[in-house]
Amino acid sequence: MTDTTPPAPSTAPHAGVRIDDLARQAGLTVGTIRYYQREGLLPAAERCGRANLYGPEHVERLERIKELQARRFSLAAIKALLAEQREGLVEGIFADVGGRAYTLEELIERSGIDTELADALRASALLREPGEYGRDAYDAEDLDLLRSMAELHALGMPLHALVELGRIYAGGIEATQLEIIDLFTTGGSIPWSDHELVDFQDTAGRAAIEIVPKARKIVDYLHHRTIQRLTLGAIERGALPQVD
Repeated sequence: MTDTTPPAPSTAPHAGVRIDDLARQAGLTVGTIRYYQREGLLPAAERCGRANLYGPEHVERLERIKELQARRFSLAAIKALLAEQREGLVEGIFADVGGRAYTLEELIERSGIDTELADALRASALLREPGEYGRDAYDAEDLDLLRSMAELHALGMPLHALVELGRIYAGGIEATQLEIIDLFTTGGSIPWSDHELVDFQDTAGRAAIEIVPKARKIVDYLHHRTIQRLTLGAIERGALPQVD
């Protein structure tokens, strides 16, 4: 005889939690979690009967969002970084993002430069808006830059020469870095095979935290040696003014 008794409902606990419990665990409001979902920062909940349940992956994602926010990344930047899942890039390219945050007014006050010079440096593209770097505020690197400019001015370098120096560096570095980005994204001018380019990009993404500091050493080396070489050439040609 066939047993037609319906199976008893499962009493095993579901791994997921409701949105109010998730909010308490993450230290956020329900409204914030729903906002993150609307903006594509947080995956959708799993439907279980009439309830929407959230699992460990949601908790981990919220913790990562809070960590990146503490490092002064904007929500737009966080969304892009999480979507790409490039942890190596985050820790390599953006390893120095974080710390004290400054407004433009605070930068000017703490660095000792005047508003006119700050505006000129922004116009020259040397000092850019934080949002262009994925941040929501200026940080210590921006402050160091402006302090260096103030020190150069104190040494007697005219303001218009400082602005021109910034413009030259900003344009030159931009052009160089565009070529470097092209190398790592499309392969640049190298005739890669398909699998070679994919392997290269995967390796670069995983090892970015180690690659970036070493690449900066190349830049520092070339900057110093190039100045030495070109200055010596100018001296030999008699192109530099004599110093009494």
